[in-house]
This record gives sequence, C-alpha cells and structure tokens, in this order.
Amino acid sequence: MFDETHDWLPRQERLKKLIAKSESFDEAMALALEMHAFLHTSEVSPGSGHTLGDEIWDGLNEGDFLLKLRSKQATIAWNIWHITRIEDIISNIAINDSSQILDDAWLEKLGVTVRDTGNAWTGQEIQGFSRAVDKAELKNYRAFVGRRTRDILRTLTSADMKKKPRADSMDRIVAEGGLVDKKNSIWLKDFWAGKTFGGFVLLPITRHQMMHLPHCLEIKASRDASE
Repeated sequence: MFDETHDWLPRQERLKKLIAKSESFDEAMALALEMHAFLHTSEVSPGSGHTLGDEIWDGLNEGDFLLKLRSKQATIAWNIWHITRIEDIISNIAINDSSQILDDAWLEKLGVTVRDTGNAWTGQEIQGFSRAVDKAELKNYRAFVGRRTRDILRTLTSADMKKKPRADSMDRIVAEGGLVDKKNSIWLKDFWAGKTFGGFVLLPITRHQMMHLPHCLEIKASRDASE
C-alpha cells in the first residue's frame, strides 16, 4: 500500500476542526488544498510531489480498468469515474452554481453516454462502462475537474463555510443527469442539500475520494500478486 496514506485520518480530523472556526479558515483551506492535491495526479497541482493519484495511474494498462476484487463489483474505472463525477457536481453546481465540466463534448471524448455518478449501476453496467470509456480521456477529465475545484476553493471565504446549496442547484443536478431516479442514486440529492460548503470540503472533496482511491490500489496490488 502506498505508504503516504497512513497520516490521512489525523489530517482529516485536523481539517474538520480548523474549518469550523473563522479564525483558522486560511489554515483550513491551505490544508484542504494540500490534501486535495494528494488525491489527484501531480499535473493538477505542480510541485505537489508524487501523489496518490500518480501512484494509481502509474503502470495501468487498458485491461486493468476492468479488474475488480472478488468481493466487490467496482472496477478501477468505476471508482475514478464515481469520485470525479461527484467532485464535478459538488464543486461546480452545488458550491459555485456554475456549469459542470461534463458536457456533450466531454462525453464524446470519453466515449460514453452516461452522466450520473454510477451509484445505482449493476455489476454488468459497471463492466460495460469500464470496457467502453476512453481511459486517457478519463484521466484528462479527472485532471480538468481537479484544477477547476482548486480554482473554486481559492474563491471561498470563511462566511461561505456555513452556506448551504441552493434548492435549484440540487434540482439541476438531477435535471442534468448527475443523479437518476433510483433509490441508490436519488438519496444523494437530500443528503447534499443538508450539507454546508464546509461540509462539502470535508466530504466529498477530500474524505470521499480517500474512501475510493485506496480501493484502486488494492485492485492493482491483487493484479501484481497474481502475475
């Protein structure tokens, strides 16, 4: 396992404490940006050193995106799509009230037609997506989302941390296909509606991604062990 993940939980707890107080807001955002950089490839935040994102992409080939652990349906491709779609939706729609990155042009480049986060996909749908998606463009999409998130985070103020997303922003997420009308997907609308912007910085912008990226490392490790 990538050895720089071991101090994540203490840093997440520190971020949670810092972001709750206006006097420590600047320190909180500096830490959030540092943690966010670690989750993406180093091209998203030059100077961040070798990141967890780099570790996941290094040495991957086309077939690896279809791999999964026996106990789970999720592939590397699904994990990356899932966390990136959620970051795109939350950063650009819920927080910034602007257009999300994923549009028709990106879908064409990615070679897929789905727009949602993948929460309600079946194992067969996960495999179909993992086989179809253009892996290089998935990496590019993730990097584009990561850079936009960093730009948005830098615009936030301490007062923004207590704001909640607008109701029409939540409606847009559904209308634009980010969530679908299935139980395992649509529940996120109410969940996100109840969160503050500070809560979004904690989850999903940092902690949620760390729930999925180590799974990608597990899949890589299982591949290496079987070779």
